[in-house]
Amino acid sequence: MEAQPEIQSLEYILTNNLPPEELSKVWKVLYGTSWPPRTLEIPKEATRIAETKNFDIQTEKFSAAPEELRAPRLTRVALFQNKIPLPTDAPVSEQRGALHALAGSAIAAAATLKANIFCFQETWTMPFAFCTRERLPWTEYGESAEEGPTTKFLQELAQRHNMVIISPILERDEGDVFWNTAVVIGNNGELLGKSRKNHIPRVGDFNESTYYMEGNLGHPVFQTPFGKSQLTFASDVTTRSTGQCLASIMLRLYSTLQPQWEL
Repeated sequence: MEAQPEIQSLEYILTNNLPPEELSKVWKVLYGTSWPPRTLEIPKEATRIAETKNFDIQTEKFSAAPEELRAPRLTRVALFQNKIPLPTDAPVSEQRGALHALAGSAIAAAATLKANIFCFQETWTMPFAFCTRERLPWTEYGESAEEGPTTKFLQELAQRHNMVIISPILERDEGDVFWNTAVVIGNNGELLGKSRKNHIPRVGDFNESTYYMEGNLGHPVFQTPFGKSQLTFASDVTTRSTGQCLASIMLRLYSTLQPQWEL
């Protein structure tokens, strides 16, 4: 069977197949903003890093209505979604190491754009294998949210770049229990806490509870210098409780490479 061409993004399909007048209407419905979107200038160093490491950078600027009693605040959020760089049958340590290397380059590029918050996709340190219902080798990617290699790796980068980093991983706690967890690291490198996926999809043969169960931390809010942040995971967004946002920045964590609406 002939391989299908990779879909670059929803925006790419729209901009290359709709006339400007129609595109402007669609853009307004999807994003509530005009087309073409307002963008940020991408520094040459960011472009160099992206070309060297083979990833793309896209920017967009959103504005809120001005308030009478509070001064406006500028927050730059970097969102990173990636494919795994190595085959899924490569050793676990090598796959994680390759993803760490890719992440380091992406964070360095985001730093040149003065990003305040950097957010990875759901369970970014491993292939999305939860549809297989196989235990090994996928559970070997589980690690401590507080003391694991990924958190330690990102704490140094957060401090170096004065950047809050949100790192969703497969957490393996001290009791050998697994959780779908996002670790929140402050811009000073300190651990601010973690949030766990609350709603686990069970659709036919696709059942993530094979690996982890519903979270037990509620909907925590994390105070950062760049605003209060709250996290949701994929299927969490379909529930009423998740819609009760208590923060100024809401980030939704997905794992797939299918087209998603960007923040």
